[in-house]
Amino acid sequence: MIFISCGVIRPDLKKTFSSRLLEIHSGISEVIETFSPDRVAIEDVFVSINPGSALKLGHARGVLMLAAMQHHLEIHEYSARKVKQAVVGYGQASKEQIQQVVRVLLNLSATPSQDAADGLAIALCCANHVVFS
Repeated sequence: MIFISCGVIRPDLKKTFSSRLLEIHSGISEVIETFSPDRVAIEDVFVSINPGSALKLGHARGVLMLAAMQHHLEIHEYSARKVKQAVVGYGQASKEQIQQVVRVLLNLSATPSQDAADGLAIALCCANHVVFS
């Protein structure tokens, strides 16, 4: 596996929720057009303590999946536990453990942010499952 790039799409929190969803869609579409992946990996739905946050996350996932489908990409979904097991070897791994293992596995010169490390961990999980399936 070769590390190419990582980043985080951070919509403007001063905008309406629907405008932020559009920013997410535009951002992920730009990433897809720039890097031409053949698949997309996304974290599966999980139960949240805050139902409002869970609903908003579901909307964001839907926008990401729509962008992937518009670009004719395979979508692979993985639970947080499965990602942690695949990358760290422990389904209850902390965010910090994920960051450190991702840094080591991809031979990064710096530790990625928690959000970027989560995305890279999902990509690593997908790569492992696609290659070894």
